[in-house]
Amino acid sequence: MCHFTQRSSTFSFPKLCNIFWRFHHTSTSHLCSCSKTVSDEKYQDPFQLGRKDLKNLYEDIKKELLVSAAELKEMCDYYFDGKGKAFRPMIVVLMARACNIHHNNSKEVQASQRSVAIIAEMIHTASLVHDDVIDDANSRRGKRTLNQIWGERKAVLAGDFILSAASVALARIGNTTIISVLTQVIEDLVRGEFLQLGSKENENERFAHYLEKTFKKTASLIANSCKAVSILGCPDPKVHEIAYQYGKNVGIAFQLIDDVLDFTSCANHLGKPTAADLKLGLATGPVLFACRQFPEMNAMIMRRFSKPGDVERARKYVLQSDGVQQTTYLAQRYCHTAMREIRKLRPSPEREALVHLTEMVLMRDK
Repeated sequence: MCHFTQRSSTFSFPKLCNIFWRFHHTSTSHLCSCSKTVSDEKYQDPFQLGRKDLKNLYEDIKKELLVSAAELKEMCDYYFDGKGKAFRPMIVVLMARACNIHHNNSKEVQASQRSVAIIAEMIHTASLVHDDVIDDANSRRGKRTLNQIWGERKAVLAGDFILSAASVALARIGNTTIISVLTQVIEDLVRGEFLQLGSKENENERFAHYLEKTFKKTASLIANSCKAVSILGCPDPKVHEIAYQYGKNVGIAFQLIDDVLDFTSCANHLGKPTAADLKLGLATGPVLFACRQFPEMNAMIMRRFSKPGDVERARKYVLQSDGVQQTTYLAQRYCHTAMREIRKLRPSPEREALVHLTEMVLMRDK
């Protein structure tokens, strides 16, 4: 099992990047939309199916964060207000049901599998708190960030506390394999943040760097959480790999669309400032694609858009190029891969909901 865990976590970025460049030069007329792919499937609303297992999710998270210090409690409760979409926990419980049905036709989610969903949301939120400190962000989910209200030091400590509570909940599951799988997420989050601080001069290396950062910062949590519930529900390593690959591909697609929305969505709708990545000196997918049409962007990328006017010029180049369109096509490719993986499981309403979820990822506007 340890060998399998290590193998499935490997991400061959040079190979993936070569595939990507071939894909980039493919005529867009040959690309079909995900909506066509699922048009013949019976519609399954992921949020409707996952609602039962996510009932009282945030109340249960607050129980894990039980603390006597009033200020720390207020900080921890700030994001766990029940107004979030619970996107990651929903994927986790749907994957749990799909794997359970595949294995022995069990239609119930185990308590330990639901705990993984709770832990995933806690790790995700802690990472947002820390990201906001690193980025000096002033808004998140349409409201002020913890660091803006309570200051950077207390925000870092609050993020640390949420992570520690998640670790305690993880240990309570009592499965060393699950502990190994989910602690990989925390390591990936840190490594991804370090990757984000660096950049590459070579064009191919730069895109591989971007995809690796995207996997570690966003997709690893979804991939490894899906894998964890599959391990708890089914002994077959092939099923574990299916769950992992589905989560990885959906996670990368989710972030690619997020990077698109940074250029196409208004700040009020997105819940955070637009062009935020450019202001942080980050070259995301739309920028890297645009750079092929506007080579003068290379110098701006290497200096991380630090000169006056760089952010405005880079944004203009992106919108004049096909960067947004090509990033969307790339996200579509990842979604097709996710569909192909999840369809290897036995048919079930939850499996079809996970198929439909890939379309929702592509169509989201915030």
